[in-house]
Amino acid sequence: MSRFSLIYIGTFSLLLSVISFFNIIYSNYFKIHLTTYVYSYIFVFTLIIGIILIFFKNANFKKINIYEKIILVIFGYIFFPLIISFPYFFTFSDLSFVNSYFEGISGFTSTGFTIFENIKQLDQSLILWRSTSQWLGGLYFLFSLLLLIDIFDENLKKSITNYISFNSSEITKQALKIVIIYSTLTLFILLFLKLIGIRFFDALNLSFTIISSGGFLSTTNINFLFTTDIAKLILSILILVSFFSLFFLYNIIFFKKKNLNYLSEDFYLFIYLTIVISIFFIFFKSQNNFFDILLAITSSVSNIGISFSPISINLSFLFLILVIIGGSFFSTSSGLRIVKVINLIKFSINNILSNTRPKQIYLNKVNLINSQTTKDDVYKYFLAIILFLVSLTLITTLLSISNIDFEKAFKVGILTIMNTTNSDMFGLQEFDFNNISNFAKMSLMIFMIIGRVEFLTFLILLKKFLFKN
Repeated sequence: MSRFSLIYIGTFSLLLSVISFFNIIYSNYFKIHLTTYVYSYIFVFTLIIGIILIFFKNANFKKINIYEKIILVIFGYIFFPLIISFPYFFTFSDLSFVNSYFEGISGFTSTGFTIFENIKQLDQSLILWRSTSQWLGGLYFLFSLLLLIDIFDENLKKSITNYISFNSSEITKQALKIVIIYSTLTLFILLFLKLIGIRFFDALNLSFTIISSGGFLSTTNINFLFTTDIAKLILSILILVSFFSLFFLYNIIFFKKKNLNYLSEDFYLFIYLTIVISIFFIFFKSQNNFFDILLAITSSVSNIGISFSPISINLSFLFLILVIIGGSFFSTSSGLRIVKVINLIKFSINNILSNTRPKQIYLNKVNLINSQTTKDDVYKYFLAIILFLVSLTLITTLLSISNIDFEKAFKVGILTIMNTTNSDMFGLQEFDFNNISNFAKMSLMIFMIIGRVEFLTFLILLKKFLFKN
């Protein structure tokens, strides 16, 4: 393993130790002694691991290849949830390891599935631990995007940096920028939630959930937290922070004319969101309070999944479509991504026109987005859709043979791959993850990780180890 890989895992180990340290302070302050010792062990363990890995002198300084990057990212999604699961496992005597690990992976992948039917059965330190695991997982996901950007979309490097390739200094620079912006936006969300009168503990947990596109909440029903239309409107707007690019506000503040392309994806995201909200306002306003629908829309496009109750079950298919499409490339949301969908539409229209008109007449191609997308990128987009369908078929089949109703299996499959929590707007609020089989839980855990890493990376690894020639 290269020195870069050791530093990468070591850095997140230290971040986990910092999070556990704050949980120790919080538990001691409120005299929640049951979990304090667990956080103490995690703090010591992750601190030692982090220091050893970062300052290990015998590691090789060779340039890390794409295969080691993929293995590194996948390893993180297996290793860190294991540590995160310890407080659940050692706090509840009747909680199995599979259930604890399921909760850990659900948090770290920012999915939000939970085996706890009632949040009130958790003490406040565990609720905070769940939320901070999402926050750390969202940050890990952004770092993973940076690390694997050549696989996901080499063309979209320009939305992050002017450099053609990332050397070690450029990676460090962009990683530091991500940490600062991510933390600043978390604080920004927290302050706004406090301004509308949300209790500090609930506001803190919600800010971790929103910035990471997670689904864990500090209460079973958020209707009791947001009782006015203005509060619901502000929550809906804040959720959009994880819909647009992480660098959106940064690029606006430090706007330069030559960097106009940095804002292009967010511009199309805004148009898309405006169209979606307008359609729902015109055709579906009468079915629900519009502010309830607005939250459902923003929560779906941001892949968070929370909603006010009740939302018309007749709209669940539309919300699932919004979940599948997703948001910005460089945000904590999931989905197929708007920029990919637009480029696929552009490519398809251009090919249809070129085959239906004589070349002498067909002179101008349709430009739906201002980018220099290559055919290789377009092929990746088509492959992403095919792999999504393959993944959805696999997870739906696995859940169905685990005695889960096909419709529920299909919906849960979509939400799993898109790392979106189940809620009333999908008709799945009462879905009980605690009582499904261990086989179903393990299947969901695998596909939660696949949803974050993308199936394409696993195919690349298979090509490396199974088809070497």
